[in-house]
Amino acid sequence: MPVENVTEKESAVPGEPVLPDVAVNLVRPTAPVIGRVVESELCTLGKRKSAAFIRHVAIDVSGTALAGQFRAGQSFGVLPPGEDAKGKPHKLRLYSISSPTRGEDGNGNVLATSCKRVLDEHWDDHKLFTGVCSNYLCDAQVGDEINVTGPSGKRFVLPEEPSKHDYVFFATGTGIAPFRALAIDLLEGGFNSRVTLVMGSPYTTDLIYHEQLVELDKQYDNFRYVTAISREVPDDQDRKLYVQDRIQHDTLGTGPGSLTEQLASDRTLIYVCGLAGMEMGIFKGLYAVLGREGASGYVRVDDEVADDLKSWNKKMINRQIRPTKRVFLEVY
Repeated sequence: MPVENVTEKESAVPGEPVLPDVAVNLVRPTAPVIGRVVESELCTLGKRKSAAFIRHVAIDVSGTALAGQFRAGQSFGVLPPGEDAKGKPHKLRLYSISSPTRGEDGNGNVLATSCKRVLDEHWDDHKLFTGVCSNYLCDAQVGDEINVTGPSGKRFVLPEEPSKHDYVFFATGTGIAPFRALAIDLLEGGFNSRVTLVMGSPYTTDLIYHEQLVELDKQYDNFRYVTAISREVPDDQDRKLYVQDRIQHDTLGTGPGSLTEQLASDRTLIYVCGLAGMEMGIFKGLYAVLGREGASGYVRVDDEVADDLKSWNKKMINRQIRPTKRVFLEVY
């Protein structure tokens, strides 16, 4: 199958990024390749104490068309075995790649994701519902074979010239996956760009990849890892916070090195990954802290709603509230 190269060249406006060519759909659902699980570990800070079961699952794709072809920020597909209620094969599910471009192994042969078990009740008969693919991945043992596809995604990647920009990453839950990958690419690549990762979580025990991110914060002067815990007040917070609240309540205030100071720079790009709806809170925070003019590098707002932040809702996005090309959204 020929390589499908997708080019997305952005306009040469100051602060706006130029994105690289990336390969997508090298392996399609009609002809998946076989990967083998080489690691599966709980990756929450609380391990068994966390209310959620989230596993770091690494898959070896060496010898396939995926090897060495995925990039930090992209996704890969998983085809779970079995059939749905209508007797048809289960459909493809996409998972964000949490591995840097070099892969977990350093040679681009092992990709990974952070996968959350889905455990719920059916609304009608209150019987247990378990997510088809998430639980399949979490159940997989080392050595098991997985049908995989990809890579997918051409926009949620680093710019062609990463050093021309600084970065603020906002994540909730398993939305941390691509940021683990992107942050490692930036830091190991030797770029001097400032990188701030804001991770939102209900409880401290639910933080994902926390120990590794803390170590990166200690190791690299240009990387800062900040948490926002929404259902408790940890020792390093003075209140309960959602991820967007960090824009107004940064631990460094508003001076040099702060999130506000970084966001005010036209070098900065914003990436958002996690639960749908969080982007609106971030837009409101930008508007409240930077003002309409200062926030215009990230979001353009129509006059009729510009002074009424309380009326903003997700239906307005891309209509009355339009993110610029300096904002990258991956919400679900």
